Amino acid sequence: MKITMIVCQETPEVIWNAFRLGNMMLEGMDDVSIFLNGPSVKYETFDSEQFPLKNLAKTFTLSEGQLSA
Repeated sequence: MKITMIVCQETPEVIWNAFRLGNMMLEGMDDVSIFLNGPSVKYETFDSEQFPLKNLAKTFTLSEGQLSA
């Protein structure tokens, strides 16, 4: 299945959940793209211990997920 998620939030938890869902779907062999729009483009600035966005984004892209901004 091909899935595209569009994220346009600055809430770290929303971005974190999008990356988590994308990574879970990639494990199931789905084709997943995440399009970051608006404030979510600067997701790296929202990285924290509670929401490790950089690690999730790295895992996503290394697992052949497509990340666009």
